[in-house]
Amino acid sequence: MLKQRVITAIVLTPLLLALIFLTKASVFATLLGLIFLMGMWEWTRMAGVHGRALRAVLLLGYAILFALFWQVCKSPAWWLPVLAGLAWWLLALAWLDHHRFGNAMTPRNAALKLLAGALVVVPAWCALVVMHGDMATPNPGHGPWWVVFFACIVFGADIGAFSAGRRWGHTKLAPAISPGKTREGVYGALVCSGVVGLVGGALLNVPPNRLPAIVALALVTVLFSVVGDLFESLIKRHAGVKDSGALFPGHGGMLDRMDSIVAALPAFVLGKSLLGL
Repeated sequence: MLKQRVITAIVLTPLLLALIFLTKASVFATLLGLIFLMGMWEWTRMAGVHGRALRAVLLLGYAILFALFWQVCKSPAWWLPVLAGLAWWLLALAWLDHHRFGNAMTPRNAALKLLAGALVVVPAWCALVVMHGDMATPNPGHGPWWVVFFACIVFGADIGAFSAGRRWGHTKLAPAISPGKTREGVYGALVCSGVVGLVGGALLNVPPNRLPAIVALALVTVLFSVVGDLFESLIKRHAGVKDSGALFPGHGGMLDRMDSIVAALPAFVLGKSLLGL
C-alpha cells in the first residue's frame, strides 16, 4: 500500500504543479472545478443516490453553482462564500458530535447530504480560485506559491499524523467515526504543520513579525483539515464503504484526496486575507 501511495504521488505531483503554475485564472478555475466535480460524483453515491442519470443531473447542478460563483470570486464580495464555508465546518463539528444523525438511507437524509456537499466544495473551490488568482491580496503575483504553501501545510500534516500515529498512537480521536485516527497523530500533524508554516512563511518573504501569525494560521488550518477528514469518514461510514472510490491506487477516490483540503481552504484563505498577505 505504501509503495502504491508513493508511486501515485510521484505521478500526480508534476501534473498538479503544472495546473498551479502554467494556467491562467479562468483555466485554473475550470480545471479545478472538473476535479471537484469528480469528487462530487463520488459524494452523490455515498449520499444514497444510485441512479447514474440522477447523479449526472446533480453534478450539472454543482457545475452551475461553480459558474455562478465565478463572478463572485472576481468581485470584492469573494469572502462571502468562503466565510459560509468556514461557518459550515464549524456546524459540521456538531454533526460529528451526533454522528448517528443522518445515518439511515432515506430521501430526506440523502437531500441533506447533497446540500452538505455543496457547502463542502463550493466555498473551497472559491477559496482556492481566489488565492491562486491573487484576488484577495495586496501583493499580487504570488498566488500560485501560496497555493503550494497551503498544499505543503496539509500534506506535511498528513505525514506528521501518519508518522506520529504509527509510532506513538494509543488514544483514539473519534473511535465511533474513524477508529484509526489518534490524538497523538493530530499532535504530530500540528508539529509538522507548524514547522512548514515557519519555513514556508520565511521563503515567501513574510515579515518576521508576522511569522508567528503564519504559524498560528498553519495550526488552525490543520485543525480544520482534521474536521474535514473526520466528516468524510462519517459519510463513508453511513454509506458502508471504506473509500469514496478507487481512482488512485493506494489512495482511494478523488474525495479521499480532497477531504482535508476542502475543509482547510476557507480557514486558510480568510486568515491569510486578515493578515494582509
